[in-house]
Amino acid sequence: MKAIADTGFIVAFGNKQDYHHTWAIDIAENITEPLLTCDAVLAEAAFHLGSSAYVLALLRNEMLRSGFDLSRNLEQLRDLAKRYKERRPDFADLCVSG
Repeated sequence: MKAIADTGFIVAFGNKQDYHHTWAIDIAENITEPLLTCDAVLAEAAFHLGSSAYVLALLRNEMLRSGFDLSRNLEQLRDLAKRYKERRPDFADLCVSG
């Protein structure tokens, strides 16, 4: 399964108390290649989970892969930020949308 991982998924997967934990586990069981994400999402997830080590382990175990090059996507991010400015997207959401 080829997919992206946002902060919500990573937090739900890593937190057994999260309302969506079971859903995230079910998704993870079908992963056949690393889920693509970005550094901003990884930073948010580490903050919410209170563990950078946990997020790094997901990368090391190849459940996740940071596959976003910010410097090559600046124009696209600028366009997305402008297009959705009334929704006030956070930076991580822009990166995984791009």
